[in-house]
Amino acid sequence: MMSDRMNVQVTSGTEGDLPALTDIYNHYVRETPTTFDIRPLSLDERRPWLLSHPEDGPHRLLVARIPRSGDRVLGYATSSPFRPKAAYATSVETSIYLAPDAGGQGVGTLLYKRLFELLAGEDVHRAYAGVTLPNEASVRLHERFGFRRVGLYQEVGRKFGRYHDVAWYEKQLP
Repeated sequence: MMSDRMNVQVTSGTEGDLPALTDIYNHYVRETPTTFDIRPLSLDERRPWLLSHPEDGPHRLLVARIPRSGDRVLGYATSSPFRPKAAYATSVETSIYLAPDAGGQGVGTLLYKRLFELLAGEDVHRAYAGVTLPNEASVRLHERFGFRRVGLYQEVGRKFGRYHDVAWYEKQLP
């Protein structure tokens, strides 16, 4: 895939992407503690999440794909509401998920680069990210984009029979 990196396109997610996005997410549900969902989600269960990320505004869903290989989805990044109360409106929570074979290829960097370019034009002051530990690749990605660790929730979630910590990262936006 490295030779295809220059051909990767990052666009807004659409309804047509839902099956691929759900497959990617469900991989992490089944195989890793990265997400604290414990059972795979159906397309119907995942659809409200997709629809909560319009094509414009501070809450976005971006998809990385290789067009010449049948529009294969390599991963996605989101900016979502940080908390539901009105005073939090200028803060977003970001996340990123890659297809299992897309890690280490620069796809996450492309996704976050475009996401933060778009957020620069929005009324957003801070971005936050929660990283289930251990996850060195996610820690490196967030630090590369200027996030700094601001807290640790110890043993906050139990999955696969053990407790997991979540490190919280913060980034000031322009």
